Amino acid sequence: MPSDSEIIRLYRSGAKEEAFNQVVKIYGERLYWHIRRLVLVHEDADDLLQNTFVKAWGAMDSFRGDSGLFTWLWRIATNETLTFLEKKRKTSAFSLLEEPERVGNLLKSDRNFDGDKLQIVLQQAIASLPAKQRVVFTMRYYDETPYEQISRVLGTSVGALKASYHHAYTKVLDYVKQRIDIDY
Repeated sequence: MPSDSEIIRLYRSGAKEEAFNQVVKIYGERLYWHIRRLVLVHEDADDLLQNTFVKAWGAMDSFRGDSGLFTWLWRIATNETLTFLEKKRKTSAFSLLEEPERVGNLLKSDRNFDGDKLQIVLQQAIASLPAKQRVVFTMRYYDETPYEQISRVLGTSVGALKASYHHAYTKVLDYVKQRIDIDY
């Protein structure tokens, strides 16, 4: 696979479509799953991934290389997802208190979801978090992303991210404990 610098060089040499096809091929799946963990619905994740690539395509000329290409794309994907989640929250007929219930029903009716009750409760717990805590929790818990990289993506200090993750983790654990009889 070509490196970020090779892709950028290819793009700037005029082979823009080929370079961008490489970006999609290399980073598309990772970005999709990052988005999907936050929105849960395939169609929403697919739309947000497409929006991410459209935004990235429009901004490739201004990419300075201060961060890696993936970090830059991840930042775009995360911002697109946060905007989507905020807009959805504002226009939803569901209150924040009903969101976990909606997520549970959504997962139970999804023929592609093969998780057990604990997985459903975990997803409900994550859905109950504020959007930014959900992003931090998801990036740390699922992707094991280092705080330094999350800091570059979200533009937040490492200390604030650690506190945010701790609060999110505590909320998720409390939520799960209340709904599942498991010894911790």
